[in-house]
Amino acid sequence: MNDTQLATQIATQVISDTKFWIGIIGLLGAIVGSLLTIFGNVLLHWIKQKPQNELERSRIKMLKDMLSDDRFPDKWRLLSTMSAVIGADNEETKRLLFKAGARGSEKADGKWALVEIILYPNLSDVRNQVYLAPSERLTNKV
Repeated sequence: MNDTQLATQIATQVISDTKFWIGIIGLLGAIVGSLLTIFGNVLLHWIKQKPQNELERSRIKMLKDMLSDDRFPDKWRLLSTMSAVIGADNEETKRLLFKAGARGSEKADGKWALVEIILYPNLSDVRNQVYLAPSERLTNKV
């Protein structure tokens, strides 16, 4: 092998190695860029949602305080009153009440209470009244 062939072989190998490392660096750059974009989007979303999340937390705390207020011995409160107090519409108030651990009255009178304070009635009675067709309901025969 003469010097020219050796120089050509070395140059070819250097070019091949350079292309490989350029490809690896490009791949790493794409991965790092993608990760930074994802992290940036998550951070931006979190920053945008922070005021809304704080408002929701304060509304839920206020609802829990209202539902556990000792001035109301039966612990039931009207949805309309709670909506007015927290400054939200009825649907938003219901959503927050569920997150607070509250439930509506079985009488459908617009009253709500915390589940931990006012337990559900006998669930078999509720199932019997609500979920079964009239022909399937149990009768109270003694």
